Amino acid sequence: MRLFLFIAILIFTQAVQASKVAIIIDDIGYRQTDEAVLSLPNSITLSVLPHTPLGETLAQHAHQQGHEIMLHVPMQALNGKTLGPGGLTNQMNEFEFKQQLDSAFNSVPFAVGVNNHMGSLLTQLDEPMQWLMESLKQRQGYFIDSVTTRYTRAGSTADTIGIPSLRRQIFLDNDTSTTGLEKQFQQLITLAHQQGRVVAIAHPYPETIDFLNENLHRLSSQGITLVNASQLLPYTIAQQPGSATTRLK
Repeated sequence: MRLFLFIAILIFTQAVQASKVAIIIDDIGYRQTDEAVLSLPNSITLSVLPHTPLGETLAQHAHQQGHEIMLHVPMQALNGKTLGPGGLTNQMNEFEFKQQLDSAFNSVPFAVGVNNHMGSLLTQLDEPMQWLMESLKQRQGYFIDSVTTRYTRAGSTADTIGIPSLRRQIFLDNDTSTTGLEKQFQQLITLAHQQGRVVAIAHPYPETIDFLNENLHRLSSQGITLVNASQLLPYTIAQQPGSATTRLK
C-alpha cells in the first residue's frame, strides 16, 4: 500500500513539474508605454504589430534581452474594423497577400512565428490560410492561433501544410482590474495542472505588466515552468531545404 502511494505521489509530482506555460504579449508597437514589456523576464514571448512607430526598435531590444519575437499580423475581422498597416484581407490575391506578409516580416526583426491580430473572418477561409502557412514554411516559422472565432481553419490548414502550430487557450487581461487579472492567472495555473501545456495571450497594458512582474514567481512555486512559445510546439521545421520536420519529445 505504501509503495502504491509513493508511486502515485511520484507520478503526480512529475506531472506537476512537467507543466509548462507560454505567455505571449501582443499588440506591441504603437504606445510609448509598450516599452514596459522590456521589464518582463525573457521567458515571456513578445508579438509585435508590423509597420508601427516603435515595433522595430522594441523587437531589436527585446531580442537582445533574450525574448522570443513574433509577428502579430492584422487579419480581416467580421466586424469590419480597420486593420492598420500590414493587414491581410480576403480581397487580396496570392501575390498581394504574400507580398504584404513579407513586408510585415521585414518590419519586425527576429520574428520567428506569427499570431493573428483580430482575424475572425480571414482565419475561417481556407485559401488565405494556405497562403499564410506556405509563407511560414519558407521561413521555417510557426503559427499560434489567437482563436478569435470558433470556426477558425488556421490550425487544420497548418497541419495540412506541415506548419507547427498552437492555439491560444486563455486571455489574461480582458479585465485589467486586479480582481480580473487574478481570476485569469488562477485559471492559467489550473489549466497548466490539468493540461500540462498552456498558451496564454495578454497585452502591454500597464496594469498587466505590473501584475505579471509581481506574480510570475507564483508559477514556479506551483511547479509550472514559464517558456517561450516555440518550446511548446509539437515539432519544428528543419532548417535545411528539403529536410523532414523534426518532432519534439
